[in-house]
Amino acid sequence: MNEYTKKLLTLIPGGAHTYSRGYDQFPSNAPAILKRGKGAYIYDVEDREYLDYGMALRSVILGYADEYVNKFVIENAIKMGNNLTRPSIIELQAAELFVNLIPSVEMVKFAKNGSNVTTAAVKLARAYTGRDLVARCVDHPFFSFDDWFIGSTVMDKGVPKAIKELTKTFKYGDLKDLERLFDEYPNQIACVIMEPATTHHPPQNYLQKVKELCHKNGALFILDEMVTGFRWHLKGAQFYYNVEPDLCTFGKAMANGFSLAALGGKREIMKLGSIEFEGQERVFLLSTTHGAEMSALAAFIATLKIMEEKDVINHIWNYGKNLIKTMNDIAKEYGISDYFKAEGVECSPYYTTLDKNKENSYPLRTLFNQEMIKKGVFMPWIALSMSHKESELEKTAEALKHALKVYALALEDGWEKYLEGHIIKPVFRKYN
Repeated sequence: MNEYTKKLLTLIPGGAHTYSRGYDQFPSNAPAILKRGKGAYIYDVEDREYLDYGMALRSVILGYADEYVNKFVIENAIKMGNNLTRPSIIELQAAELFVNLIPSVEMVKFAKNGSNVTTAAVKLARAYTGRDLVARCVDHPFFSFDDWFIGSTVMDKGVPKAIKELTKTFKYGDLKDLERLFDEYPNQIACVIMEPATTHHPPQNYLQKVKELCHKNGALFILDEMVTGFRWHLKGAQFYYNVEPDLCTFGKAMANGFSLAALGGKREIMKLGSIEFEGQERVFLLSTTHGAEMSALAAFIATLKIMEEKDVINHIWNYGKNLIKTMNDIAKEYGISDYFKAEGVECSPYYTTLDKNKENSYPLRTLFNQEMIKKGVFMPWIALSMSHKESELEKTAEALKHALKVYALALEDGWEKYLEGHIIKPVFRKYN
C-alpha cells in the first residue's frame, strides 16, 4: 500500500471524503494522491501527467482550472467577501439564472452537495403529501448519504430498522414494478425519486408514464439530475426527454468542480420551506451556512456562460460518439468485442469488462485500468469535458491498443498472470 494511502487512511475514515475516491476503487498503480489538474489532465505529486476521464467524479465539465471561471470567481466572489451576513447579489443572480434556465423550476434552493438537496426533496414531498414512504429506483447507484437512501442499500449498518422500512425500491424501465408498489402501499407513497436515465435512454414515454402514475396515486415525481444535468442538455435531461418533474435536483457539472447543488421545483411545493406565509406550518427545508457561498454561485454563472458560448453539450455528445466507436473498433481488432464493450448514451458512455463466461469481471476491469494507466490514461469511468479534444482521443486510442491487447491475453491465460495488485471493489458492499 502506498505511503500516501496509509497516511490518508490513518487520518480520514476510508482515506477520502467520498467512498468513490477510496484506494479500493482503483488499481494499485493508480496515483494515490493528486497535486493539481489542468484541462483534461491531472498530475500527481511528482508531476506525472495523466489524461483523465474521471473529471472529479463527473463534476468538471469544462476542464480543470478553467481560466475564465477562476478569474470570474476571484473578481466577483472571493474579492467580494465570499460569504456574507445577508443574501448576496450573486445569490440572487444565480437563482434568477437557474429558474429561467430549467422550465420545471419556479423556485430554487442551493446547497453544497447532492445528498443535501435530494434529502430536502424527499422531505418536501412528505410534507406536501402527508405520507411517509419513498419509492426510489434501485438501478441508480446513489442518491444521498442520508438514512432514507443508505437504509435501502447493503451498507445499512447504523440505520434504524424503522427508517429502512420507509424506502421501497423499483426497477428502472419497468412500469409494472412501480405499479406494484403503489398497489402494495396505497395512499402511503409520498414520492418517486429517480434519475431520468440509467446507462441507456429510457423506454419511449416511460418517464411520462411514471409521472402520470405518481399523480394518479397522489405522489410527487422527483428527478435527480446530478449526473444528467448539464450533460444531456443545458436545460437538463428532463427537457431532452420532454417531461417536467414536480421537483428536481442538480449538482456536479453545474459549477465546473466548485461545490454547488440545487433543489428546484414548483412554487406550490417549494414555498412550504418559506417564511412569509403567516399561519402556515413551517418545514425546515435547507439551512446551510455555506449553501450560498459566493464562489460556487459565481462558478455556476461563469460555467453556464461558457457552455452556451462554446456549445459544450454538442461537443461532449460528438466526442462520446467517437470514443465509443474507437473503443469498440480496437476491441474488435483484438477479437474481444464480445468481452469488452463501450456503449451507452453518447454524452455519458460506459464500458463493460466481461470474462470468458461473458459475466461482469472486476479483475478484468482492474486489469484494463492498470494497463491504461501505464500509458498515461486514467479511465475509472467515462466523464467527458470540453477539454477532451482530438489529441486526447488519439492518446486514448494508443492506450487502448496496449490495454486491450493485454486484456485479450488475460482472457486466454487468466487475469492472474497480468494483474499486479489488488482487485477493485464495488462501493456498496456489505463487508470490506
